[in-house]
Amino acid sequence: MMRRMARALGTCVAAATLALAVPGTAYAADGYLIIDGVVHEEPTGCFPLGDFVPPVVSNHTDAIAEVHSGPDCTGEVTWLVYPGESYYPNGSRSVFVL
Repeated sequence: MMRRMARALGTCVAAATLALAVPGTAYAADGYLIIDGVVHEEPTGCFPLGDFVPPVVSNHTDAIAEVHSGPDCTGEVTWLVYPGESYYPNGSRSVFVL
């Protein structure tokens, strides 16, 4: 039984290593994200929220945008902005596009 478990674990580790070692295609959301009045075409990654008052995030992509409480997409996720939605993230500092 131990041998079977060790073999299964080894297979899982090998598969995970292979999956991480093979570079995938880069992904960017289709569409655009408007953050504080600035349009970001095909966005991907983390975007800061500026000093625009009130801050606003408008998601016109096919992906979900996460609003984070801290800078550089750190801290808690305070809101999810789904495609077609807008949100006024008072107190939040950054946005991450999945």
